[in-house]
Amino acid sequence: MHFVAGLDRVRQMRGVLCLYEGVCSGAADGYARMRGAPAAILLHLGPGLGNALSNLHNARKAKSPVVAIVGEHATWHRKYDAPLTSDIEAFARSVSHFIKTVEDPAALGLAVSETIAAALAPPGHIATLIVPADISWLPAAGVAGLFVDRPIRAQAAAENIENAARVLRLANHRAALILGGSCAQAAGLQAAGRIAAKTGARVFIDRSAPRVAAGIGNFQPTKIPYFPEDAGAALAGLTHTILAEANVPISFFGYPDTPSSPLPEGCESSTLAALEEDGAAALEALAEECGAPRQHSFSAEHAEIQPATSGTLTIDAMGQTLAALLPERGIVSDEMITAAGPILQHLSRAAAHEQLTITGGSIGQGLPVAVGAAVACPDRKVVALQADGSAMYSLQALWTMAREGLDVVAVIFANRRYRILDIEMRRTGAPPMGQAADNMLDLRRPDLDFFSLSRGLGVPATRAATAEEFTRAFQAAVEQRGPCLIEALL
Repeated sequence: MHFVAGLDRVRQMRGVLCLYEGVCSGAADGYARMRGAPAAILLHLGPGLGNALSNLHNARKAKSPVVAIVGEHATWHRKYDAPLTSDIEAFARSVSHFIKTVEDPAALGLAVSETIAAALAPPGHIATLIVPADISWLPAAGVAGLFVDRPIRAQAAAENIENAARVLRLANHRAALILGGSCAQAAGLQAAGRIAAKTGARVFIDRSAPRVAAGIGNFQPTKIPYFPEDAGAALAGLTHTILAEANVPISFFGYPDTPSSPLPEGCESSTLAALEEDGAAALEALAEECGAPRQHSFSAEHAEIQPATSGTLTIDAMGQTLAALLPERGIVSDEMITAAGPILQHLSRAAAHEQLTITGGSIGQGLPVAVGAAVACPDRKVVALQADGSAMYSLQALWTMAREGLDVVAVIFANRRYRILDIEMRRTGAPPMGQAADNMLDLRRPDLDFFSLSRGLGVPATRAATAEEFTRAFQAAVEQRGPCLIEALL
């Protein structure tokens, strides 16, 4: 409560209210991805942190800097088993790189500085500060913290760059770059494209890269597919992979009689830049080492895309309209799940934009990440492409969009089913579904009514059942400012 009261005295800090801690943590992730600097989230004791863990898991996988401030019982009250007493450090340990519990009011300022510094340490971390209630209200002198500089990422070793160039010369087009972290943003992609043009190397983007530059004008490598068979086909024939802020590809799940990595057997991997190093600079240095031309354009010739204007509303029709109408410099928060493949294929022909990927597989990220991105970049249109089932995990994000007047278009892919679980059920070799099992994946009886839910949370909504209706709704949404929702009935 003293932290909240402090917002009246520290006007430089913006307080944004979220109705659920999972929205708060997801919004901090989206903010950090777009700004490269941490948002602070304020959580209420252990259960509040527990509610935030799902999207903190995604933020950890995204390497997003997030400062989590968690209240605790007063120091003299912790010995009692009060209703909210819990092991907060144990909760925090599952997602945090740094955890500090403050025991002395005079140490609070330094502890805050240490926590911010830990969050900013490359490549970006969750840093948790636990503050007992009496630490906030007891008098103390000299509590000022230290100024925290944003650290500069270390440069990749020269031998890594030389080794990568040697591999590309000797691999005879059977080597590939795999880009993760900051390498999937514009500068890294530009350098990777130059390398590919010079050497014939194949280039892939890590499936979980948190922020990806896409659209016309960007070099657009293949994102490693979700399913291991598709990933294996994409990576077939490789003898060597060069990792730039990425790990060796691993399948999302283990399946019967399927290897965990989709790389060909015997394929070797080496590191160009570690996760905490400056991968984009390493790619630039590698391009120079390979003698790649300094200027290379990736503005492909393309016919002007027209939005879909007739027929049944399908995933392809939605993708066509999104590609035609997405604004320049738009930000796409992607939690489409089963619709992602075809939609992203269409978006490769859209105006230049950035995509924020679901990184850790914990659903309920899309709408909160859109909130954070819109707070971080108020001059850019944010489009949340959101599956219906996962939208229900953090629907409260719509209320924050309305309250803050955020410029977000939420598009709900309403197929009334946990469709990805249909696919996973078959893949694991489980017996065919009967009625009882089918009931566990079905989102009908009653149908989710996003039109009404959105309006109830303060966000204007429309419903589209045809391609023409969707195009009309999305066109209107991108031409106005402020939040809105389109329920796309599939």
